[in-house]
Amino acid sequence: MDALILLGSFALLIAVRMPVAYALGLSALIGAWWIEIPFDAVMIQIAGGINKFSLLAIPFFVLAGAIMAEGGMSRRLVAFAGVLVGFVRGGLSLVNIMASTFFGAISGSSLADTASVGSVLIPEMEKKGYPREFSTAVTVSGSVQALLTPPSHNSVLYSLAAGGTVSIASLFVAGIGPGLLLSAVMMGMCLFFAKKRNYPKGEVIPLRQALKICVEAMWGLMTMVIILGGILSGVFTATESAAIAVLWAFFVTMFVYRDYKWRELPKLMHRTVRTLSIVMILIAFAASFGYIMTLMQIPAKITTAFLTLSDNRYVILMCINLMLLMLGTLMDMAPLILILTPILMPVVTGIGVDPVHFGMIMLVNLGIGLITPPVGAVLFVGAAIGKVSIEATVRTLLPFYAALFMVLMAVTYIPMISLWLPSAVL
Repeated sequence: MDALILLGSFALLIAVRMPVAYALGLSALIGAWWIEIPFDAVMIQIAGGINKFSLLAIPFFVLAGAIMAEGGMSRRLVAFAGVLVGFVRGGLSLVNIMASTFFGAISGSSLADTASVGSVLIPEMEKKGYPREFSTAVTVSGSVQALLTPPSHNSVLYSLAAGGTVSIASLFVAGIGPGLLLSAVMMGMCLFFAKKRNYPKGEVIPLRQALKICVEAMWGLMTMVIILGGILSGVFTATESAAIAVLWAFFVTMFVYRDYKWRELPKLMHRTVRTLSIVMILIAFAASFGYIMTLMQIPAKITTAFLTLSDNRYVILMCINLMLLMLGTLMDMAPLILILTPILMPVVTGIGVDPVHFGMIMLVNLGIGLITPPVGAVLFVGAAIGKVSIEATVRTLLPFYAALFMVLMAVTYIPMISLWLPSAVL
């Protein structure tokens, strides 16, 4: 009955279209009232939920990504990807995926990836003879890897939701393998369609121009080197690397590229703070919701239910995957990570799944949800930028969904894709 009161009130508030963050907070209060816990205890959990040093990584990485996105970085990364793969048949679609790989490793956000890369490449691909629906589908599906490759904001959220028992550095490094696998599979899909549909070949860029493009792009790509190199060498922590990334992004944008005007900085800061205020409210209320769930022993009950269903880890992982895929289409990623991680962590650790590995499974699952209706935020952004209907985009995405599901199965059932690199370098 306790679980019904807490989860039922949350579902009801979501059904009447209350914002997820407020629905979490209010349902936590309802649950506290039901089990006769003082509201003061809930308030303490709300304050404590955001009183964590590791959370500083989120605003810093978001700000660094925003500066890079609006400061000309996406255009230079697209040009750099064009030098590497733009000359083959279907080259522009490969450029799209590779640019998403590079930019995702700087922004850590699928939305920023889709908006930045899509605004540059979707019109260019259409001009070269690619259907606009296909260009949009490639952009949207390729952006999922931004959730995996460092610096992923969602990895920070997962670490927080796991109670700090999983290090952010381990999650960052673990995301490289799945991210590169996803990129390779998407590029394979693009090559297949390019050959089947006879998409145009690009032109080889002259050496002098190619060198100039590479030099310009390297300034931005150094962000990845600074973040990962600093973490792996022990010079600074994952949280401190976020602050370093902001300083480097600011330096490159304002003093090297100099495409961005100083008078635009206050507006950029305002947009960033608005985004972060929503995220922090969500984290705070999710902490109180998780506290009430723990008092009601909901995670323990769900663990027992899964283990009653089957004692086979592969069957349990498939059931968890199906549940995450379904929920990912109905809710946004951040609240699902904050709500489901405390519930599912005892289940997966009980069947011997490494928490870092499970983090990658969860990110791939919920990343697919971001590009799937009815609540796929990245899908909506991509369709808006591409000026294509949601229905047309989803039809074109169908083979990409199949490819993403194959990646999900590989990440789920081959743990070393996620765990080999952390075990080798950390």
